[in-house]
Amino acid sequence: MKVLGLFLLTALAEILGCYLPWRWLRQDGSAWLLPAAAASLALFAWLLTLHPTASGRVYAAYGGVYIAVALGWLWLVDGVRPTRWDVLGACLCLAGMAVIMCGPRPG
Repeated sequence: MKVLGLFLLTALAEILGCYLPWRWLRQDGSAWLLPAAAASLALFAWLLTLHPTASGRVYAAYGGVYIAVALGWLWLVDGVRPTRWDVLGACLCLAGMAVIMCGPRPG
């Protein structure tokens, strides 16, 4: 559960760090969004270092969580409700993440 929470926080930091420059460029946002975006992306990179397993495995599993969080962002921030196909795809990605993170390891 702790690792999943860390994945969720990591995904939010990455999405926010990418959303703020997008908002600045596409929606005439303030340039003050850019330092916040840089801080969010730095937080994202730091959070990735806190995961308890090899970096390649973390990056692979994180992708599944990122997809699910991005669809949540689509709904909550962009106001676009994910389709059943979006949800199915996210569930498949989360299942893949669970296999990667919970599978047996050679000892």
